[in-house]
Amino acid sequence: MSSMRLLLVEDERDIQTFLTQALAEAGYAVDLAPDGAAAEGLALVNSYDILVVDLNLPDQDGFNLIVRLRQMGVRTPVLILSARRSIDDRVRGLEQGGDDYLTKPFALAELLARLRNLLRRNAPQGGEATRLRVLDLELDLLRREAKRGGELLQLTPQEFVLLEYLCRNAGRVVTRSMILEQVWGMRIQPDTNVVDVHIYRLRGKVDGNRQPPMIRTLRGVGYVLKDR
Repeated sequence: MSSMRLLLVEDERDIQTFLTQALAEAGYAVDLAPDGAAAEGLALVNSYDILVVDLNLPDQDGFNLIVRLRQMGVRTPVLILSARRSIDDRVRGLEQGGDDYLTKPFALAELLARLRNLLRRNAPQGGEATRLRVLDLELDLLRREAKRGGELLQLTPQEFVLLEYLCRNAGRVVTRSMILEQVWGMRIQPDTNVVDVHIYRLRGKVDGNRQPPMIRTLRGVGYVLKDR
């Protein structure tokens, strides 16, 4: 998936459900690990942009997990999410490999702001990996903002992810099944019109009355974002 990829290490069911949905709506592709062992396995085989780690895991302390990941060469930024509020715990978390520390209960807006800040701090110099540009269309992957001709587009999180996928494949035809799999994580369902509906709405926001029209439909084939 072309959106920012995040690993959530959390064993509490209510928090799992809430954060998985909230982060997905904010444009993140979320993998879930309910314990340290699952987190190690996922972090070693997948490439993540950021990790969110709870400290009270059923099989090990979150501090130990972070230390082990660092020892195994995982350099992904880590946001520690914990009910432990003492200064000693916060200092220990930062000294043992965490990049930021947020205590429970927390406000979702603050969590999202801290994630954006960590991604910004760890972005490659020059920002090449955090911005996409096709003609006069520009995407800021950290702020999750899109502009065309300098004008901010009012996109939903899902529309942004779809537009990002089109931009990464600018000039190439993408089929409905490709979009479903890469943007929604679904295999093709012949009777669904979710792609067509989102493309229609996205075209209205990206193209509207602007020239040249960028999102093109190839009947019976798929879609292409024009890059010239």
